[in-house]
Amino acid sequence: MKRIIKTVTGKFTQETLDFVEKVFTEYSDAEEGKLVRALVAEIRSKKYYMPELDLMMVNEKDEIIGYVMFSGFHLEGNYEKELLMLTPAAVKTELQRQHISKELIEYGFEKAKKLGFKAVLVEGNPQNYHARGFQTSSDYGIVPGEAVDLPDVACLMIKELEPGALKHIKGKVNYDFYDALK
Repeated sequence: MKRIIKTVTGKFTQETLDFVEKVFTEYSDAEEGKLVRALVAEIRSKKYYMPELDLMMVNEKDEIIGYVMFSGFHLEGNYEKELLMLTPAAVKTELQRQHISKELIEYGFEKAKKLGFKAVLVEGNPQNYHARGFQTSSDYGIVPGEAVDLPDVACLMIKELEPGALKHIKGKVNYDFYDALK
């Protein structure tokens, strides 16, 4: 199967919303699917949206098989020119475990570096992200805020895009600027 990475434009703007809702519904439940869809739509409508980092992978028939979004992020109002959030990452259910998300995420890292970003934050299962170089963020002084509900502190992770970038990036993670996460 041919794999092509593209930025999301045109008809794919709506199709990627449908895609993430379907993938997260299949993975978890309809409520999670709707939440992730709402989050993607909301990120796209806010100042932290980065169209060049709204990425999808399609097959030779131009069907979406994977999706990732990197968006600007800040810690307590700081570092918004240096820090990105990776959310969501979704792969067509029957194609999971075929390195689609790996390829999309690695491609996103390269684009983000070229844009001058220093680090990427992600919330999720550590087993899914350690292989991409993510480490527990609290080890670097980046901790979940009071309203961030995690099953374990290790589920909040960070990756340096530039060696030593995390020496000066510290603070609490809050999602209070996104209504979908309240």
